[in-house]
Amino acid sequence: MSTASIIHPQHPEVVLYPEGMPLPAMPAVEHYAGSEKLMRKAMALQGERGPVFDITLDCEDGASAGAERDHAEMIGALLMSAENRFGRIGARIHDITHSAWRTDLEQIVGLAGTRLAYLVLPKARGVPDVERVMAALREIESRGGIQREIPLHVILETHVALHQAWEIAALPGVETLDFGLMDFVSAHHGAISGAGMRSPLQFEHPLIVAAKTRTVTAALAHGVVPSHNVCTELRDLDVVEEDARRAREEFGFLRMWSIHPAQIDPILRGMRPDDAEIGMASEIILAAREADWGPIRHMDRLHDRASFRYYWNVLKRAHATGITLQQEVLERFFD
Repeated sequence: MSTASIIHPQHPEVVLYPEGMPLPAMPAVEHYAGSEKLMRKAMALQGERGPVFDITLDCEDGASAGAERDHAEMIGALLMSAENRFGRIGARIHDITHSAWRTDLEQIVGLAGTRLAYLVLPKARGVPDVERVMAALREIESRGGIQREIPLHVILETHVALHQAWEIAALPGVETLDFGLMDFVSAHHGAISGAGMRSPLQFEHPLIVAAKTRTVTAALAHGVVPSHNVCTELRDLDVVEEDARRAREEFGFLRMWSIHPAQIDPILRGMRPDDAEIGMASEIILAAREADWGPIRHMDRLHDRASFRYYWNVLKRAHATGITLQQEVLERFFD
């Protein structure tokens, strides 16, 4: 369900957000794939599981030097193939200092702009980089007769980009702010040890905590989804789940990257609200709808639009992590 598809005047996205700032509805996992083999494997898994995770087809870390155009063309062909069943596949282009970034845009958007869920911009150095890529994207869309604006996901991994996080989040067309931990740590010239690239230090080092907090605060203030960096652990999936849980509960991230298919389910579990809260949210939102979104009494507590927003977001998060909600909730609010 996308915000753009909502038309019923009593839907919570309309009633509870009259200022027009609800968060975009999207899966809580973004799975990266760089080679054609891994891309097809991810697409097959999404076909089996449904759109409980997004797939990002990667130019930056996937294309061999000198083969950038061929790689982008291959991504465009995959996006237009029958394997793209749900329209929840995006692409990461090269950063703006690389000579291939514009070629990536031309090839991928030109070939598959109608089916591309989003574009990811890595290593943005600040607002001018984002504005330049956004302008090029809109130009290519217009030239190709694409009747939609493709959202841009911006990875914050440089000092200037993090300093300008609020300005970047405010730019029209930005849909997520993604925190890039590895490059952020590397940019500190050894002031943060290598242990900061993994848990527990990635959640405890003051400089990293400040950067993650700024990313989330800027994103949520502008109706943009904050997305958490990768977990490099590939064997102990409990570590992956705990990273996702800490990212969600301690920092407020609503989405997280996956770099291996085995990480998808642990991240979903870590991002999910608990069953009791989902049950309460269902009862409150259904009762609020029956009361035309006026104040209600539930379990001897008063609820109004402020708490309705909270519980509506619980239901959205449950839905985004693949939890099967009550049939009435699904029929009324999730198409």
